Amino acid sequence: MFVTDGGLETDLVFHHGVELPCFAAFPLVERPDGRELLRGYYAGYLDVARRHGTGFVVEAPTWRANPDWAARLGFSPSRLDVLNRQAIELAEEVRAAAASDGITAVVSGCVGPREQTMTAAQARDYHAPQIASFAATTADLVTAVTINDAAEAVGIVRAAAAVDVPVAVSFTVETDGRLATGQSLRAAVEQVDADTGARAAYFMVNCAHPTHLATTLDDGPWLRRIVGLRLNASTRSHAELDEAEDLDEGDPDEFGTGTAALRERLPAATVFGGCCGTDARHVAAIWRRLAPH
Repeated sequence: MFVTDGGLETDLVFHHGVELPCFAAFPLVERPDGRELLRGYYAGYLDVARRHGTGFVVEAPTWRANPDWAARLGFSPSRLDVLNRQAIELAEEVRAAAASDGITAVVSGCVGPREQTMTAAQARDYHAPQIASFAATTADLVTAVTINDAAEAVGIVRAAAAVDVPVAVSFTVETDGRLATGQSLRAAVEQVDADTGARAAYFMVNCAHPTHLATTLDDGPWLRRIVGLRLNASTRSHAELDEAEDLDEGDPDEFGTGTAALRERLPAATVFGGCCGTDARHVAAIWRRLAPH
């Protein structure tokens, strides 16, 4: 069982008053004060893992550290490569802190979506540079999060396979439990496995409220491929969240109850954290309910 973190960007913006242009946290890695802020952020989740005797997945703060977003922020490809590597170095510091407490930690290089429609071949080429940066480090795997198109997921899995790096894919769904393309979660998972020879290590779901999954987890072997959940505190749609100027934290206890209840339908689920609007309180609430089991 593994704890992972919550909504990094929403936590930094709304709880710490940090300005994140383009909602990107990765530039913090090259600033001493930014690295210290991130260490403190991870420490809260390490505490949850410590209390419940679990492992910890250290997700690097690199969700926006891909070419399109870097260009908007004025980062050259070479500087972006350095920052992705430095993010893993920071994650290794967190791993070392976990090890000193007897916590097994896994370091993951986080890959975010391009946010435009691509073929699988285009997605492979687009994401390959960031994945190659991670492949040159001590990262244990790459995790692609908030993916809303099966073709992009296929490209990411192929890019990771090309450099022999394990990869996990985390899809996001709309309020109806389907991807933005209209595809069901089941169909997306099965398509990625079929098109890549089941090369993804596992799948996750993130950036959706527990209630958004209520009708989408239909029975079948595919459910054993869902290993993690990183869900939202808010029941709002993605469009509503994008336009919101406030932080919808929901109710941490209700969030914890709702997320933990989903494990009854996901027999292989072992990684639990949060996404938009969540912080260590929400993740702790999940684990208080999972701990007895």
